Amino acid sequence: MLKKTLLLFLLAMFIPLNAKAYSDYIIASGENIGIEVKSDGIIVVGTYKVNDVDIVSKSDIKVGDIIKSVDDDIITSVNDLITKIESINDNTIKLGYVRNNILKYTNLKLEKVNNNYKTGLYVKDSISGVGTLTFIDPKTKIFGALGHEIVEKNTGRILESKEGTIYDSEVTGIIKSSINTPGEKNARYYSDKVNGNIYENTNKGIFGNYIGSFNSDRLYKVAQPNEIKKGSAKILTVLKGTEVNEYDIEITKISSLGSTKNIVFKVTDKELLKRTGGIIQGMSGSPIIQGNKIVGAVTHVIVDNPEKGYGIFITNMLEEAEN
Repeated sequence: MLKKTLLLFLLAMFIPLNAKAYSDYIIASGENIGIEVKSDGIIVVGTYKVNDVDIVSKSDIKVGDIIKSVDDDIITSVNDLITKIESINDNTIKLGYVRNNILKYTNLKLEKVNNNYKTGLYVKDSISGVGTLTFIDPKTKIFGALGHEIVEKNTGRILESKEGTIYDSEVTGIIKSSINTPGEKNARYYSDKVNGNIYENTNKGIFGNYIGSFNSDRLYKVAQPNEIKKGSAKILTVLKGTEVNEYDIEITKISSLGSTKNIVFKVTDKELLKRTGGIIQGMSGSPIIQGNKIVGAVTHVIVDNPEKGYGIFITNMLEEAEN
């Protein structure tokens, strides 16, 4: 009898793990947000000569490497690196760095300029920008945005990060898209008005815990991929200030192959086309609504025809947010 009871208890423990944790109804936002994501280490984004000497070429360090330590002391920010360099008594330092998920070490011989040591490295420890908030799950307070990863532009690689922040933001202007030249939203964000903490940067978006206030009036049922149809739909986004508006699109193709470019659509809204020329940078994450359901989020513009774009299934974002 004890064995049967134990077995049932174990089954009861395991079954809920396969059930989805996200809500059947979520808030479709469309709000513009400021984003700051901290790197998991210090990114090498470029190099420069010091006293006409290419000192970096004499080490194994390359653009894209993530510096983790100096002389075996762990560093997590550019300020840490500067402080460590200022405190050394020797012109050669030992760098610990990660490349392709492998920890390596190399020596870097520094050069002095005006009695200060220089590394010959351009580095950064965070990335800032603007985008669109896709959803807030009112049950879990988890949010998702962008629908794609944040990439460090100098290296072209996804930013490895487990920490970041989203802020209030407002759109101050629009640069229109044209063929082969994507436009963009000009926006400012307010770092003193924090709305959420980022815990993940993935190819399906950025995700975190929402701590700001939200409007429960924008509650939409989550559409499963098989419920999405070709035809009319809308996107929610901001083109001026902080006001979220709806704009008409037409879904032309639906694909369950892959995890990101699941929806192909074209903009049909005359006002949106007049003001933006189609899809522009900064719209990434704009919720896609069909009927009374949230079906996905805008992710990419088709560069040679900016009136067309791609979207990701909302379920793919929600499932990623649970991981």
